[in-house]
Amino acid sequence: MMPVKIDETVTIQTKFGPCEAITFTGLADKKEHIVFAFGDWRRLKIPNVRLHSECLTGDVFASERCDCGPQLQEAIARFSSSGGLIVYLRQEGRGIGLLNKIKAYRLQDQGYDTYEANRQLGFEADQRDFKIAGEMLTALGITAVNLLSNNPRKVEGLERNGIQVAERMKTRTHLSRGNYHYLLTKQDQGGHDSLDVPHLKAAK
Repeated sequence: MMPVKIDETVTIQTKFGPCEAITFTGLADKKEHIVFAFGDWRRLKIPNVRLHSECLTGDVFASERCDCGPQLQEAIARFSSSGGLIVYLRQEGRGIGLLNKIKAYRLQDQGYDTYEANRQLGFEADQRDFKIAGEMLTALGITAVNLLSNNPRKVEGLERNGIQVAERMKTRTHLSRGNYHYLLTKQDQGGHDSLDVPHLKAAK
């Protein structure tokens, strides 16, 4: 199997300032995972990193069913000033793909929670594997990170693949009109900590 290597690096201008877009070869699943690096991250002894799974509806169209878009914007804002890397993983719908995610949304409209809906479609609640993220970071010469995440599975996924998580930095709780039950499910069933989503009887 070919080792994961850096393919291309190019600087793009954003409203937050310049960032590097870094692509890779040798990725086992052949998907176009990419790193967006902000600020002077190379000067950091331990770089700040967020693993962000692609969410077209949230990242691009500002869907309020989830908190993906606000989490991405938070990471960009923080890293553009402090320096850091966003490992953008093509893992739509926690790994089930865009079309199946839309089917899962329909099931959620019928009363299933975000994890139950995926299981009803024959998938695990979370299909993601973070091995590729570890390989991408290794290709960049990174062995330890400060991880911006509320998800302990991401810590486990990186550490199983040779990346030490020196510190886990929590993201803010991005509660909206449409994502209360989604966040509550992530907190109570998915093990996401630091969310502090209240159990509101009126919202059930």
